[in-house]
Amino acid sequence: MARTSERSQRGGHSGVSIEDVAAAAGVSTATVSRAVRGLPRVSPATRQKILEVAGDLGYVASSSASGLATGRTKTIGVLAPFVSRWFFSKAIEGADRELHARNYNLSLFNLGGHGSNRERLFSKTMVYKQIDALLVLCMALTHEELEHLQKIDIPLVVVGGHVEECAYIGIDDYAAASTAVRHLIDLGHRDIALLHGDDETDLNFDVPRVRILAFKDVMTAAGLPTRPEWDEWGDFTVRSGQAAFRRLWSKPGAKPTAIFCASDEMAMGVIFEASRLGVRVPEDLSVVGIDNHDFADAVGLTTVGQRPDEQAELATKMLLDELDGQVGSVQSAVAPHELIVRRTTAPPQS
Repeated sequence: MARTSERSQRGGHSGVSIEDVAAAAGVSTATVSRAVRGLPRVSPATRQKILEVAGDLGYVASSSASGLATGRTKTIGVLAPFVSRWFFSKAIEGADRELHARNYNLSLFNLGGHGSNRERLFSKTMVYKQIDALLVLCMALTHEELEHLQKIDIPLVVVGGHVEECAYIGIDDYAAASTAVRHLIDLGHRDIALLHGDDETDLNFDVPRVRILAFKDVMTAAGLPTRPEWDEWGDFTVRSGQAAFRRLWSKPGAKPTAIFCASDEMAMGVIFEASRLGVRVPEDLSVVGIDNHDFADAVGLTTVGQRPDEQAELATKMLLDELDGQVGSVQSAVAPHELIVRRTTAPPQS
């Protein structure tokens, strides 16, 4: 008698797990997953055998028995820690653009800024909703999560930065941050503050750390000090940029002539709060960010631009090509970035 387990509930059936089908058919769980979803790299004979075994055992991999016939859900999952912030909304827009062009649907999994429901998502929701592939935005995945996805053979790409053990697409964050800091140094700035990102979540992503490292390395290479009292943090939002500037400017002692912000949203917060406190940008303080946010041009923000929509569009294309049988389509790629000089940076006043 087939064992009943929590895993056996994930496809809407009861009593029979994917492991039961694999054991009865003499194949791996990944092969069963590919066969019942109509994916390539399964021989016709093996697929037929698996479908017959699945039918005999009463195993249904999709939300309805018709899933065995159609094989595909034509749905790609997008996992995001936030949806309200610029990078994530632009990336979702790019993914949806490619999916729409190829008649696929998008299923959004929003963590709401916290990782507390990750276990539920990875153990049940993602497979229960029967996605064909997964696009992850700016998050690291645990070894256990990757193992789970590999076991059910879900193609995966991370967008927004480097992640161990899986393909990823994003800018070279070290190079992008270095470009921003060197721009300030080339203008003649020596007293430069840092506003770095510090998400207080368990998403374990390394982009904030890499941008901090780049700032410190470039300053050290130029023979410039990194002052602890000029090291501020935010959560990549405008509001946190405002709060960081208030903390920075309220401290006694000398003031920086420039500030490198690890995101445009925080940089805009600095600009807004500086104006409120009578600090002129760029006369008293130069400000540079990273992203090229939609509002960056309107506020005249100098930034290192990137295109998260194009990154996600490329990642989605890779996933769909892989699903169409183009083996090796999913692979890591470095996206371009560029320095865009506007009116928030200038040489320091002598």
